[in-house]
Amino acid sequence: MGKMEMHSVGFIGLGNVGGKLAGSLLRNKCDVMIRDLDRDVAAPFLQAGAKWADSPKAMAEACDIIITCLPSPAASAAVMEADDGVLAGLSAGKIWAEMSTTDAAEVARLGALVEAKGASPVDCPVSGGCHRAATGNIAIFVGCDRPVFERLLPVLTILGRRVLHTGPLGTASVLKVMTNYLATANLITLCEALVTSKMAGMDLKTTYEAIRISSGNSFVHETESQVILNGSRNINFTMDLVLKDIGLFQSIAEQHNVPLEVSPLLIKIFEDGRARFGPREWSPNIIKRLEEACNTEILAAGFPAEMTDDEPEEPGYEVIPKS
Repeated sequence: MGKMEMHSVGFIGLGNVGGKLAGSLLRNKCDVMIRDLDRDVAAPFLQAGAKWADSPKAMAEACDIIITCLPSPAASAAVMEADDGVLAGLSAGKIWAEMSTTDAAEVARLGALVEAKGASPVDCPVSGGCHRAATGNIAIFVGCDRPVFERLLPVLTILGRRVLHTGPLGTASVLKVMTNYLATANLITLCEALVTSKMAGMDLKTTYEAIRISSGNSFVHETESQVILNGSRNINFTMDLVLKDIGLFQSIAEQHNVPLEVSPLLIKIFEDGRARFGPREWSPNIIKRLEEACNTEILAAGFPAEMTDDEPEEPGYEVIPKS
């Protein structure tokens, strides 16, 4: 497909992550067409030079690559399968890239419909925090045939920094929900660590640094613990989305007869959080369960209300597994 200018990219879904990814394409002077249920959300993108698609079908007819980045598998299915949906406009040689976090079985089902049109399906969810989506420094997992991966790579290296080809269609979705499961386990244990430290009389700023320089450190600590201590609790991710992801991971384990023990407990904790605080509550506010139980607040001065990516934007590259 040659140089970037030859790719016309359609982008459906300008939410928390999708909007930032579409912004990276525009910032890098790609030929971008956009669509969202909320036309107002699209306004800044249109001002920045994006074209508007009147329907997913019209986008699929006009673009080489069609990306969907939507909040649920049901939303993706609707966009794909409606009368004026993506499938209705797809033809041979085009690529559908599903960037939503989804169910591997569902991406395989839609992928078969895409292949029936002569087009190529890819599941390519992102990982590494909303703030990194904004700068094109996020990681991307990519499930598809190798030749399709190589065609898509120039676009993927604009959207993200580290790009991993995970194997055939569906593999990226399995690995993505696995990493979100780990992040959730990490968040819950950090909540327990922070509240216990405070109740034991530790200074919270010192506690933050102790974790950061130790074997207890993690990506989640360096991001989510900061917005917890700030009090904003805003990591651009909500309790209902956590439950979706860890539920998908649990169902993969059950399909393969893996008797998980921590996973069901995480689901129970987040179900309780959702019941108490609502499905759209920011996910780090799961700490409120312990704050309320201990009649304390986990707050400290000097931490940011939102994470911003201070790493300069760098060209992306493929991550190659050890041989």
